[in-house]
Amino acid sequence: MLLARVIVVAVLAALSSVYVLAGAAGVVLVFAVQCLYTLWARKWWLLAAQAVLVYWVTLGAGASVVVLGFLAGSLLVTRLWAVAPGVVFSAVVIAYARGGDVPTTLDLAITTVLMTLIVPGLIRLVERVDELHATRRALAAAAVGEERLRIAAELSDGLGRGLATIMAGVRRAMSGSGAGELGEVVSAARRSLTDARAAAAGYRAMSLTPELTTARAMLAADGVSVEVRAGHAEPLGPAGALLATVLREAVTDVVRRGTAGHCLIETVERSGTVTLRVTDDGRRTAEDDALSDLATRVRAAGGRLAGGLSDQGRHTVEAALPAPQRGPDEREPADLSVLLLAAVLVGFSLKALLQIPANLLLPATALLAVIVVMQLRSVTGRHMTALSVMAVLAFAPIPLFGPIWLGAGGFLAGPVLLAFRPRTAWPLVAAIIAATAAVAAAYGLPLPAAANVTVSNLVTGLVVYSLLRLAGLAKELQAARQDLARSAVVEERLRAARDLHDLLGHNLAAILLKCELARRLPPERARAELADVLEMAERAEHDLRSVSGEQLDLSLAAEAESAASVLRAARVEVRAGLAHPPLPAEVETVLSAVLREAVTNVLRHSTARTCVIGTAAEGDRVRLTVRNDGARTAEARRGSSGLGNLTTRLAALDGRLTTGVEDGWFRLDATAPLVPAAAPLVQAMAR
Repeated sequence: MLLARVIVVAVLAALSSVYVLAGAAGVVLVFAVQCLYTLWARKWWLLAAQAVLVYWVTLGAGASVVVLGFLAGSLLVTRLWAVAPGVVFSAVVIAYARGGDVPTTLDLAITTVLMTLIVPGLIRLVERVDELHATRRALAAAAVGEERLRIAAELSDGLGRGLATIMAGVRRAMSGSGAGELGEVVSAARRSLTDARAAAAGYRAMSLTPELTTARAMLAADGVSVEVRAGHAEPLGPAGALLATVLREAVTDVVRRGTAGHCLIETVERSGTVTLRVTDDGRRTAEDDALSDLATRVRAAGGRLAGGLSDQGRHTVEAALPAPQRGPDEREPADLSVLLLAAVLVGFSLKALLQIPANLLLPATALLAVIVVMQLRSVTGRHMTALSVMAVLAFAPIPLFGPIWLGAGGFLAGPVLLAFRPRTAWPLVAAIIAATAAVAAAYGLPLPAAANVTVSNLVTGLVVYSLLRLAGLAKELQAARQDLARSAVVEERLRAARDLHDLLGHNLAAILLKCELARRLPPERARAELADVLEMAERAEHDLRSVSGEQLDLSLAAEAESAASVLRAARVEVRAGLAHPPLPAEVETVLSAVLREAVTNVLRHSTARTCVIGTAAEGDRVRLTVRNDGARTAEARRGSSGLGNLTTRLAALDGRLTTGVEDGWFRLDATAPLVPAAAPLVQAMAR
């Protein structure tokens, strides 16, 4: 990711600038090669070039031996890692040979070791960020593949055997081998239909999102302004199923009363609890018995359900249930950064202690230990108490320890950059650096020494901030990758639920209807109906493979012909007129599923005697209309999972589903663009 690379370049530039300002211009070349090696490729010739450069600027140009830490750090991430201690040792030898001063040599040795740790830490964290970013789609695809295998195994065990039983029974009945065969086929079809609906409900129950979509569509169709604020994480499991039921009943009550102008639906997941809240501004005359019954179920699940008027006079239904246990996030990036941060902090502290007089060593160690602990606390977020303590300890001990303590300002700059937004953080950091420079001037430090401590504070702050920020990026990517995988699995479950309900459920219902009809017909006419049943069962097997993950394209013309056959078997007059142009496969498949569900609703929820099916092109969109003359107003107002499924399917293509009752005729309209939009999940996985 670009941000991770920008951070790494900034840190390497800051580390290099200290030595460039000290007069070693050749360190610019070391910085350039280090950036190439860290961000571009681990090439042996880059490592060789770096080795030549660092020893040249150290031995030939007189740069600080700390520059050798760049090479030692780069070696640690290669097969030549065992050479890195030798490079550090050479730095110690060169430092001692130059001055013969043990404290100075020890100080330079500690700084070189810190550089050796910082460089591979930055490299590994960038690699981790890149890995997480690159594998997010692979993880989502693997999760979907595993879920499809699980769904296929579950459905094959139940529905697969049921369909096989139906087909075998129909063939025996057609051959006239047994009078009781049709009864067994009817029983098998009824069991399979029940199993399909139960499986669809089970897969759908993993997510509350489809019910939110259905609720929005129901309220909008009734002229109610809707606002949805989803603040929960999917999947919700059993809690999602129960909350979906609460939402369905609450929204149905709002529609039934017909007095609301605005409705707010919101979900919140916090502290192990997921809460659903439905608020509307309509008048209310009595309590809803359905919600009273649901309150018992919610309490049995360890939650609570309440309803009443708010202080603003709006009616609110609120349900809260225990949220499902979420898997722990991967901790590797944070652990690596904490170890590196701890090493850097301890190293800088040791460097400071080397300059502290012996009589002040104990209090200085105690204060630096407090600073290190406060720094490590800032890893997990913005802790103002820890930040306040560090701010005090960065400047208050200066009168006691003198200019030696000025380096503590760098410990404060890093957490400040992490805790505040840039427009606040950078002025604060500038104030810290300016205060350091002012105190150095007040103590009369020479200009080179004052500049060195000031720049060092800035570099220390950038190093601390960068280690924490890179770890944060890795954690964010890890969470995003896991969320994408969870979303992909939820989407796969919802797809299976929609296909079970819209495709397989329709065929099973049609098989059941045809078998019941065949039982009442003479043998000659029954065979014709059974031939249709056999064809439907074969189509149902095809649908079952689609539910298990295979791609299935439906034909709108074939579905219209099948719908007419089923409706006529139920003694419903059918008038069909298809006038649509050639459609993209995904549009035709979705509209075919809409037609199936519409016909199923005609059979289940109406007393229709006439049904009209039509399609037409309207500009850059296509419209499917299904009308019947047996609508029941109460049923038309109440939502169903089928209509919710279809609303979701169409929304993925930038389509729309509307329903309504006019003069005793129920009307369903589905529109979709001739050039469909990509589904949100597909777009997310493509990024």
